[in-house]
Amino acid sequence: MKKVLSSLYSAALLCLAAGAVSGCTLIDAINRVYVDKWAGLVNEKKYDVQVIRNTLKYGEHSYTLNGAIDFDYAPGEYEQKVEATVTFTNIPSGYTEFQAVYEGLLGKSLAGTVAMVPMAMEIYARNSMTGERCLNLLCKDQGVANQIAQLLKNKIIPSSAAGANDDYLQRYLPAACLKGADYENAYAPAEPYTVEMGAQPNKPLESKFTPYGTVYYTYLYADGWDTRARGVDVFLPKGEEFYKIQGCSACLAQCKTIFKGPWEGLK
Repeated sequence: MKKVLSSLYSAALLCLAAGAVSGCTLIDAINRVYVDKWAGLVNEKKYDVQVIRNTLKYGEHSYTLNGAIDFDYAPGEYEQKVEATVTFTNIPSGYTEFQAVYEGLLGKSLAGTVAMVPMAMEIYARNSMTGERCLNLLCKDQGVANQIAQLLKNKIIPSSAAGANDDYLQRYLPAACLKGADYENAYAPAEPYTVEMGAQPNKPLESKFTPYGTVYYTYLYADGWDTRARGVDVFLPKGEEFYKIQGCSACLAQCKTIFKGPWEGLK
């Protein structure tokens, strides 16, 4: 027991000494070990949902889907290109808004579902419990959600293996998935935020897993890595309305370290 408490105390001191906990007491740090700088943005305020054609509004936040990911190409005609975008003014404030956006508009399309990956990543970084709920809604099953959560935890939370100043930690990883963000501008994306997507050369595949459905292989295009195309696999259960994320490990891989200046965060 003493050993466990000692480890927690050491981890808390590490967070405080590194400046990772903003406005947090030592007791808070021991209880939670890590408090994200943008955790205060997370809330569960409820607003009416308005959907007008391809745009959903939730309070003052808006989300717009343009285009569609198309797999209708002949062998040899495949081109790596942006076919669909989702633009949005803010990261969803919490699970309530995330669910409203997913079920009200974006989760009903392949491109919309892919675009919610960086949203879920950023929410998890702000508050892991809320982020886990979002991932459970967005992902094909608990296993996929747990895998993404664990990879995110390893990438954003200081630990004995990766201190707060370790380049391995990349709190800006969700922003790296957005248009205009790269290591030279400290991952400050263009506004409104935009996720760009397209098809992979692999054709959709009938899944052999239960429940049966179809797997769609897509790319999320971003400039934070040496290779712009980041693979995201999406699953549509047979007879169901909402698409699900089956895998997105390429979006969780180490991106380029910020060249100069601090990361300013997302709205």
